Amino acid sequence: MRTRHPYEDPSRPVPDRVADLLARMTLPEKIGQMMQLDAREGVEDHIVVTHAGSLLHTSPERLELAHRLVAQTRLRIPILVGEDCIHGHSFCEGATIFPTQLGMAATWDADLIEQVARATAVEAATTGVHWTFSPVLCIARDLRWGRVGETFGEDPYLIGELASAMVRGYQGDGPDDPTALLATAKHFAGYSETQGGRDASEADLSRRKLRSWFLPPFERVAREGCRTFMLGYQTMDGVPITVNAWLLDEVLRGEWGYTGTLVTDWDNVGRMVWEQHVQPDHVHAAAAAVRAGNDLVMTTPQFFAGAQEAIARGLLDEAEIDRAVARILTLKLELGLFENPRRPDADAQRAVVGSASHAALNLEVARRSLVLLRNDGLLPLDGGFRRTDDGRADGSGRATRTVAVVGPLADDAQTQLGDWAGSSGQVDWLPDGQPRDMITTVLDGVRATVPTGWSVTSARGADILALAPDPDGATFPDGQPRPPVVVPCAPDPALLDEAVALARAADVVVVAVGDRIELVGEGRSTATLELIGGQVALLDALAATGTPMVVVLIASKPLALPESALTASAVVWAANPGMRGGQAITELLLGLIEPSGRLPISFARHAGQQPTYYNQVRGQHGDRYADLPQTPAFAFGDGLSYTTVEYADLRLLDEVVVDVVRAEVTVRNTGSRPVRETVQVYLRDLVTSASWADRELKAYRQIDLAPGEARTVDLALPVSTCTIVDAQGRRVVEPGEFELLVGPSSRTDALLRARFTLTAEHVGRPA
Repeated sequence: MRTRHPYEDPSRPVPDRVADLLARMTLPEKIGQMMQLDAREGVEDHIVVTHAGSLLHTSPERLELAHRLVAQTRLRIPILVGEDCIHGHSFCEGATIFPTQLGMAATWDADLIEQVARATAVEAATTGVHWTFSPVLCIARDLRWGRVGETFGEDPYLIGELASAMVRGYQGDGPDDPTALLATAKHFAGYSETQGGRDASEADLSRRKLRSWFLPPFERVAREGCRTFMLGYQTMDGVPITVNAWLLDEVLRGEWGYTGTLVTDWDNVGRMVWEQHVQPDHVHAAAAAVRAGNDLVMTTPQFFAGAQEAIARGLLDEAEIDRAVARILTLKLELGLFENPRRPDADAQRAVVGSASHAALNLEVARRSLVLLRNDGLLPLDGGFRRTDDGRADGSGRATRTVAVVGPLADDAQTQLGDWAGSSGQVDWLPDGQPRDMITTVLDGVRATVPTGWSVTSARGADILALAPDPDGATFPDGQPRPPVVVPCAPDPALLDEAVALARAADVVVVAVGDRIELVGEGRSTATLELIGGQVALLDALAATGTPMVVVLIASKPLALPESALTASAVVWAANPGMRGGQAITELLLGLIEPSGRLPISFARHAGQQPTYYNQVRGQHGDRYADLPQTPAFAFGDGLSYTTVEYADLRLLDEVVVDVVRAEVTVRNTGSRPVRETVQVYLRDLVTSASWADRELKAYRQIDLAPGEARTVDLALPVSTCTIVDAQGRRVVEPGEFELLVGPSSRTDALLRARFTLTAEHVGRPA
């Protein structure tokens, strides 16, 4: 019988077990623990030769093989399995795929998003995944960036609220919880501040700007226990984030006291050699990455030899490797992987993956994520319905109608799911995406839900794009495939004629337009925000028929809409609404549910307005162009209901504030339908020592009001929220006059105002 070593004894303290195991490990075994490798390349060499401590992109078959191989190794150190479970268990066939993160953000509901993360963790844990690379805490700035849809939008406060909820949901009751996933705060930090909207370009950010807006969401989840941080691809002030001592040492591990695990993004260590050209070879790059405090190195195979050579040449001390490996081993021991490696469990998968309760949650999130941006009274169709027992709208006693459902995205099931969803290109074992019968498209939803006797017709109307090989070659310098080049499709007269004929014969036309996966994600930023292909021609032609038109925008991010869409009878933004999106959209159109989503991000009128966000720093001439106003087409916080809501009587309880800004406002439903209203609370510091944003979201409340009901809403802001970052980079409260702004949107003309004063006793008070 084999003798058990101290590190294998679960009764011993974790630090003792780590120390014992480290003392038994060879240098190659230690460096292997720092490696996270791509299982799509096969797993045998990763486990047996490289001693890889972590894998990602593991198909079920490869994962089972990896566990068997680990059991045959000398020390049997369990593997840590990571995956991009971004808005559901992305690459598990039959998993529940929720709306994308930006779509979820439109709910403004942290509790709901925590439930999404919890359901995702429960499903992923049954498949042997321990770690999700989510949530994204990047602030969306330039809408051309391909990863806008992965964010929670443009506001740091809202991002912090929703990201914190998602971390809680993933991590469950802690590492001992067998359904918990390690959460990842990414991409630390400033990754989304791109130049020209291009992915992973230099982030032109001052340290003060970082502290002002980009770092606060990360600081919040760091202090609340997010177990891992992922470092961004980009350089900042010429320094790759991977080796940015100010961010990693001074701020993250120093000021915030973060003791969690750091993981690079994909080949960050290699990028310093082949892309950023700040290191001469992988030996120097490995040494720099370890000295900077990186723990797990994602998909840089050359790190294994490079780190060993760095130690042999005196560029790196083995003790620095030990510190990183100790953090990795601690994580594995705290998860209990040495006792239970949490291998895939087929019985558990059958019970929870794609379960009915998760599907019901998915539908509720999709309903709450829909944002009604325009409505001339057409919606809800036929004045609204009640639901019959079979789920259809009850059309008894009403005239039958014909609905034409057209557009290239009206029946495109996989596009509706968005990026990181199966067929989005990151893995090879789901070439056709998620099961079609789990997905309800717009056309599916309309056919299944309209009243019996109504007629539903359909036509594609336009194509969006074709693909061509990248002229720079099939792969990047590191061997990763280059995305093909998008070629917009020209308008097709035959498709247009078919759609126009159906629209003329219909009582209402529902047209679904937007973007496709080929225009979304890493390496897929766009130079334009317009609808591409034949979509604008389709909208123009449908508008010309005079048939009332509802535009449903299924798009990863805000797009610049043509006049034919902006003047349509109704516009609904659905983001990528997930598997149940088509049902939720139809229910909204028919009035079976009330629209309650609010924009977490602003819509530009034109790509030339970038960046477009509400909380911009004040400037004399910064509010317009010579040829176009800078105001957005739709602003952060916007969203309509099927009723009208009135705000009145904003009142401060104390005009000179000591510790808490207390106020109340009356919110009244003045219409005939119920409403879920998101009461938004902004703050304006009237005079600041350093230039600052005109207004910032500081709180919000969601309330339900019956027709005619009024409610007095109590509001409270701690003085610690009344901060700026001064010229020295310190977050402080400054004395003086402030305005509390309350209303249904970030638009200044929609906000009530009340002025209060902070006295000198608040000077220098930190956040």
